[in-house]
Amino acid sequence: MKHYIPYHQLPDEGIPPPVTIYGPGVRLWHWCSGLLVLVLFLTGYFIGVPPPSALGDTSTLYLMGWIRFLHLASGYLFTLLALARLWLTFVEKGISHHLYLPAVWRAEWFDGFMRQVKWNLLMDVTPVRYVGLNPLGSIAMLFLYVLPGALIIVTGFAMYAEVTGHDSWQYLLFGWVTAIFGNTMDLHVIHRLAMWCMAGFVCVHVYIAVREDVLSRQTMISSMLSGERQFRR
Repeated sequence: MKHYIPYHQLPDEGIPPPVTIYGPGVRLWHWCSGLLVLVLFLTGYFIGVPPPSALGDTSTLYLMGWIRFLHLASGYLFTLLALARLWLTFVEKGISHHLYLPAVWRAEWFDGFMRQVKWNLLMDVTPVRYVGLNPLGSIAMLFLYVLPGALIIVTGFAMYAEVTGHDSWQYLLFGWVTAIFGNTMDLHVIHRLAMWCMAGFVCVHVYIAVREDVLSRQTMISSMLSGERQFRR
């Protein structure tokens, strides 16, 4: 069995041997990040659109307090996981860098990108098999997950810095963000737009992963569980 083969498009003929492409760290990051994105989306939505006021003694319910606590705690964990994912790029190597650095300089990459677009638009009947992320997926993850995620982290800590105060480490590291925009309303808008961008990506990502696992000639969902990509005719 081969391990950690760099990005390339596999030939259409034959059945290539299984390839180990995801290490345990990347797999753990993937599923934990997915859970945190769900919690952040739900709690962030209710922070912006609060639920109706509860009847009775609200001090015993602490509903918005728990929502805000879950949002902040998940935000810290999401940030730590993002830093861990960068670290895994150098530790586990393999295809870990595909998330941040699509191989756009290769002619093979552009050819695969166009074929993948046609496949997703149902214009091609033969899916292409890859070692690593497919070209369209790598671009989508970079611009619809990684960059919006970084924007969410920066704007989120900038807004939280106003609560912790000017003598906090949050303000020391992220206070400049508020100074650039001049007010926190714009930060809220950008924060929520990035959230909706990421939420839309997650929905499409789940659909594409299930579709590829069923229709393409390679495993997708199980690869993120076992780390091994298997191929079929």
